[in-house]
Amino acid sequence: MNNNLNLIVMLTHNDKTVKNASEVFKECKTSKAKYWGMKEEELPIDEMKLLYKCMKQNNKITVLEVVTYTEEEGLKGANIAVECNVDILMGTMFYDSINELCKKNNIKYMPFVGKVSERPSILNGNIDDMIREANNYIEKGAYGIDLLGYRYTGNAIKLNQEIVKNVKGPVCIAGSINSYKRLDEIKDANPWAFTIGGAFFENKFEDTFKNQIDKVCNYIKEK
Repeated sequence: MNNNLNLIVMLTHNDKTVKNASEVFKECKTSKAKYWGMKEEELPIDEMKLLYKCMKQNNKITVLEVVTYTEEEGLKGANIAVECNVDILMGTMFYDSINELCKKNNIKYMPFVGKVSERPSILNGNIDDMIREANNYIEKGAYGIDLLGYRYTGNAIKLNQEIVKNVKGPVCIAGSINSYKRLDEIKDANPWAFTIGGAFFENKFEDTFKNQIDKVCNYIKEK
């Protein structure tokens, strides 16, 4: 069991940032979660900048996940990450231009792997192909990868385990982690991190938003 498994709290629902993200964060800033993030939609950029600044003032590590698939849209999202001074850019399909922009601005880049489409996202593809793809991106300088494990149309448990085991860099399993059963599967796969957003807003862990976060943080530390 990896006691360094990280929860990234996403202030998002249905792959979009909630309008009251700032209020939710302020209510939960003393929770046990170190990593906090949102999507590139739908808050105005000025609100995003203020919220990310508030996160950093509270010693949080900041994440922007960009759900786009073209180079043009990905670059637009990456420039939002630069403007907001975030620590980690997750998402986008890998493009050298985005990778270079992240390197230049000291942002850790974790692109999607596989065939990703729609919003909320769906993942298709062959596991071995995804492993090769991920390792290629990391060799090019990406920090790690954003794996939409539970959005996979195949065997999600096998995908998560094989990717974590065979990819030579940090893996974040993102999306649709909404039960203790899935938390057990995450603990077994043992990635660097995982995200939860919608499940907290839907009260899947049955408590206040802050207490749900702490419940999950405590649960993933248990042997």
